[in-house]
Amino acid sequence: MQVVLHAGAHNTDDDRLIKCLLRNRDDFRQRGIAVPGPSRYRRLIRDTLNAMSGSPLAPDARMVLLDAILDEDHPERLLLSNENFFSVPKLAVSKGVFYPRAELKLAQLSQIFDGDEVELFLAIRNPASFLPAVHANSPEMSFDDFMAGADPRDLRWSELVRRIRDHVPGLQITVWCNEDTPLIWAQIIREMAALEHNQKITGGFDLLSEIMTPAGMKRFRAYLKAYPNMNEIQKRRVIAAFLDKFAIEEEIEEELDLPGWTDDLVTELSDIYDDDVFEIGRIQGVTTIAP
Repeated sequence: MQVVLHAGAHNTDDDRLIKCLLRNRDDFRQRGIAVPGPSRYRRLIRDTLNAMSGSPLAPDARMVLLDAILDEDHPERLLLSNENFFSVPKLAVSKGVFYPRAELKLAQLSQIFDGDEVELFLAIRNPASFLPAVHANSPEMSFDDFMAGADPRDLRWSELVRRIRDHVPGLQITVWCNEDTPLIWAQIIREMAALEHNQKITGGFDLLSEIMTPAGMKRFRAYLKAYPNMNEIQKRRVIAAFLDKFAIEEEIEEELDLPGWTDDLVTELSDIYDDDVFEIGRIQGVTTIAP
């Protein structure tokens, strides 16, 4: 069985991805793809991982877990999503890195699903907006405590990806930028489900409808209807053109309200992020989804 783990990161899709997958659940089931509701596995997997810290994994742990999670018998592909697979938000930064326990959690998950083909799907985000957003999930902490002494200029997503590759070498990894998500949303869904690129899905433009005016969406859908044979690259160019004209500005502009975070720092972090994304694309064995 193929087991797909979508692990966030925090404050990227905010569970929109699993909701879209669930909308396609009936069609996916016919293709041997299982999409259980998150309430059936998030706490169960968390408790299993916590138990593994103090005692060996029970020999029948995988079977017990799947019996609790699945309605289907022997699916070919299982899709699981939880932005807390690596940690809760307040532990997203520690020891000068993103998600210092990610490789341990993934090694444990790979142990649970021993014998299965495990894949990781991960959205990353510009630290200039990611760090304030994730810190906001832990209001009891000061930002300095949240950062645990780390300089935001030193944080690299590529370091996280390499660390995971080194510690869980058989893991397949797919990465994309949260900033690109409206343009590649349908492809993310298809890649998670291992569908052909032209396979129709439900909700392929869900995210777009949140950041484009109703008038723009109406004209966009009319354009797609008029030109039904466009490939994915062409569709993304059309989406970009419509967003230029019909985007809801307050939905795509991010306010960064942190003491001491100047425009110069945000620009510096954004430049570092651009270089970091390029670096991830060079890591062997990592698939990137980009417009």
